[in-house]
Amino acid sequence: MAYEPLKIEKKWQEKWQESGEFEPKDDYTLPKKYILSMFPYPSGRIHMGHVRNYSIGDAFARYYRNQGYNVLHPIGFDSFGMPAENAAIKHKIHPKKWTYENIDYMKKELASLGLSFSKNRELATSDPLYTKWEQSFFIKMFEKGLVYRKSAIVNWCEHDQTVLANEQVEDGCCWRCGNQVIQKELPGYYLKITDYADELLDDLKTLEGKWPSQVLSMQENWIGKSYGLEFKLFLDSESQKKLNNKFDGFSVFTTRPDTIYGVSYTALSPEHPIVKTLLDLNLLDDDKKAKIKAILNQSPRERQASEKDGVFLGIYVNHPLTDEKIPVWVANFILSDYGSGAIMAVPAHDQRDFEFANKFNLAIKTVVKSLDENCDNTKANSDYGISINSPLINDLSSEKAKEKIISYFEDKNLGKRVTNFKLRDWGISRQRYWGAPIPVVHCKDCGAVPENTQNLPVALPDDVEITGEGNPLDKHPTWKFTKCPKCGKDAVRETDTMDTFFQSSWYFARYASDHKTWEDCAFDKQSVDYWMNVDQYIGGIEHAILHLLYARFFQKALRDLGLLSNDEPFSNLLTQGMVLKDGAKMSKSKGNVVDPDSIINKYGADTARLFILFAAPPQKELDWNDSAVEGSYRFLNRLWEKSMSAIKTDKIPSIDHTSLNKEEKYARLKVYEALKKSKDVFNESFTFNTLIAACMEALNALNAQSNEKVTTEGIYIILNLLEPIVPHICCELSEELFRRANFGELKILDEVFVKDSFKLAVTVNGKKRAEFEISNETNEADIIKLAKEQVSKWIENKEIIKEIYIKEKLVNLVVKG
Repeated sequence: MAYEPLKIEKKWQEKWQESGEFEPKDDYTLPKKYILSMFPYPSGRIHMGHVRNYSIGDAFARYYRNQGYNVLHPIGFDSFGMPAENAAIKHKIHPKKWTYENIDYMKKELASLGLSFSKNRELATSDPLYTKWEQSFFIKMFEKGLVYRKSAIVNWCEHDQTVLANEQVEDGCCWRCGNQVIQKELPGYYLKITDYADELLDDLKTLEGKWPSQVLSMQENWIGKSYGLEFKLFLDSESQKKLNNKFDGFSVFTTRPDTIYGVSYTALSPEHPIVKTLLDLNLLDDDKKAKIKAILNQSPRERQASEKDGVFLGIYVNHPLTDEKIPVWVANFILSDYGSGAIMAVPAHDQRDFEFANKFNLAIKTVVKSLDENCDNTKANSDYGISINSPLINDLSSEKAKEKIISYFEDKNLGKRVTNFKLRDWGISRQRYWGAPIPVVHCKDCGAVPENTQNLPVALPDDVEITGEGNPLDKHPTWKFTKCPKCGKDAVRETDTMDTFFQSSWYFARYASDHKTWEDCAFDKQSVDYWMNVDQYIGGIEHAILHLLYARFFQKALRDLGLLSNDEPFSNLLTQGMVLKDGAKMSKSKGNVVDPDSIINKYGADTARLFILFAAPPQKELDWNDSAVEGSYRFLNRLWEKSMSAIKTDKIPSIDHTSLNKEEKYARLKVYEALKKSKDVFNESFTFNTLIAACMEALNALNAQSNEKVTTEGIYIILNLLEPIVPHICCELSEELFRRANFGELKILDEVFVKDSFKLAVTVNGKKRAEFEISNETNEADIIKLAKEQVSKWIENKEIIKEIYIKEKLVNLVVKG
């Protein structure tokens, strides 16, 4: 029989489809495993990143099923979003039609990989039923005070005509279309993720050792908790007059109050009300106006990445302790939504302030003596040390000085101790059609009123024209006109739709609910409590902040609404690396895309899966290699051929290990080493490449001997080990040879690890001169005698002073002469 992958794979995929064996069981007394890969956007075709992600998840799912677990391994589609509208404009096709046609095509592609997904729990986030429950969450959050509406400066993509979260701006450009992002003031809806800042930060500790440390650090830095001193800097009298006495000063926050004597300037964000007033009163020259406008048009990330820049505003504040006049500047690195949009600048002890001061020749005052005598004086010293040139706190350590300054300010009612976060509330309003409508009605009398839950879902109208100019919902002749849910008068629907991250922040809990109850409730509590948390979550590191932080917030918010029980959604996280070609990320523009369909059609799905898991550990980047794909295919052919020499049986052969020859014992050793490796790989390291390598070594060792019993045992074990990775060929061979019988748990046999002999190094005066193999039964005297024979030419006519034997490792002969 020849190995015919396409024929075999079609057979087993049809068999799995008909049997429904991948559906989770309703028996909640069974031990469970919830395995989940991040769901795809239905862009039209799967790519090698999908193949990698879902092959990893499928390997886990199949492994745990074989171990007797009740496994939930679902798939769905993150199907709302701007690309569908872009496609509608380009191809003159409705976003809904484009989306669902793509879903159908991608489902066929994913099926061709033999992935063991549950079909019953499949969903798309654009399904009306999904929207219904999502809108109900919004209304519950609105009623609880977790949702509010405000006007704010937002990131605006002129091309896509939509608001972007800070996290969706990459190098000043829209993460979707790549066009420049500008700043614009718009009303929108916000989720109060900041209410959960402390819990989101504290609970990262529960994920240590289970999530990649890099992801935990990224989230910790993004939340950015710090404590310090908040106080007011008062404008001098001339500056107050210049501003028509509209302001007497502004508040600042510092985490280093111990450096307060080193303040040499202060800086405001360009959005600060004082700056706006100076512009309105025409108190700044044209050059300064132009520079401020240029900064205003930069996104927050772009400002942070730019060279430090700003302008002097011609006004001063008084230092709170010395009464010294301190100049007030605008600086591009000050963000309006962090703290008060103003800072006290201490260039000697803050690198950002230092670079700005150097550029504009501002004073640099050292007020902390470094404990490091070799510190670099060409940059700011931000380390803690001993306070100097600071009358109230001289000679105190930075920590003690910090506490004393805060206490002094509080005693004198000059300021207060506060805790700040970098984390900002999540703006979810998007000015586009293809999204879940925000379920709010605007009434002249009642204001913003949530829709009645019995009227959900607020569905999208199908009769829209997508032009790319503005929001089609806003232009629709009838859809937005409705009645106020509160007073019944004429009112207008909210035409903004929700950020797609709203949809991806709870889909995992929807999967975990019994699908038979989906019409009646968002979550079936019994099944959700059983399946959650996700035991193993798999996805890209690029989602470290965007998706993963929002999902953690949603879990906690829905818990507090009484809908979920757990504090965290994902127990374990594996972040897989990208698939590269010629050292670069695969993309059509680079012309380096490898089509999964072509690989499957040529070699079969098992070859694609084997290569993608063998080429690199899952956490590392993987560089595509055509010859390695060929190598994976050749290995499967060798496995097929060797299996043909196994005995057809319904039980594992009984083997007397002591009666085997050297090659036969070695073959069993390599097989059981692979078995041992499997348990570590699936439960600890996730290095599927090492397991595959161990199976390859085992097959080579089996090929080097001809004992049918050893071959049969070895093939049975290898097929069990590789089935999660290459299921089609393993199921076919297992059915042909072993009737797909389950012979019980595969146990490690100690006997196969007992070696009959060992290799021994021989050194003369510490220098290695020989190595030989020797029986376990040889006594020490004979070992030393044989060792001398191996190095006779190096010890001839020389006096042996000492003979050292280190058991089963080496013999060292110390000679003189």
